[in-house]
Amino acid sequence: MFTGIVEELGTVTAIDDLTDAIRLSISADTVLDGTGLGDSIAVNGCCLTVVTIEGSTWTADVMKESLDKTSLDTVHAGDRVNLERAVTAEKRLGGHIVQGHVDGVGHVVRRQPSEHWEVVEISLPADLGRYLVDKGSITVDGVSLTVVEVGEASFTISLIPETLARTTLGHRQAGDRVNLEVDILAKHVEKLLAARLVAVGDTPPATSAATPPATPPATSAAPGSAEGAAS
Repeated sequence: MFTGIVEELGTVTAIDDLTDAIRLSISADTVLDGTGLGDSIAVNGCCLTVVTIEGSTWTADVMKESLDKTSLDTVHAGDRVNLERAVTAEKRLGGHIVQGHVDGVGHVVRRQPSEHWEVVEISLPADLGRYLVDKGSITVDGVSLTVVEVGEASFTISLIPETLARTTLGHRQAGDRVNLEVDILAKHVEKLLAARLVAVGDTPPATSAATPPATPPATSAAPGSAEGAAS
């Protein structure tokens, strides 16, 4: 499990073709502190297992399933990537609960610079829209962010200078692909609510891409997540 607070930007140093997979070699410093073989590190929001460590370089195998469903199939040697070690019990949950299981891939639609922040619009796969709400949480390339506004086929986020400087989101341009992971708590609520409605003989209401399922009156809203700058 992760929290969506990027610890550092690593650099892809090599990509080895394994026919039905690739092996990524990534140079890093911070995330290797206390890390051993078999540990998990999120790379642009995708949970990968450490295979080897040699000096400041570590490797991970990316299976075809991950290549098909994430943006890791487009990384090249020299690219910077967001890195975060799996969270431990004594750490603060600075972002929100992130599994490192990418739900879909969006792309940057536009960027709107401002004096102290930047608004970025990102396309949203239709099957994920129901899990987003204004001021809710989403993970973009491994960065825990607060949703500003949800549209029919996209959503916006607001990035502060810290996030722009210390994550890959600072240089993503229109058309670039980004990994998306929605809030796992929203998925659990949806499934439990649907099962309860079926049990009482009712039918879950249809939801649009931009409208989340109705929340039972007795359920209070979850607290908002952090903006998502690297710690």
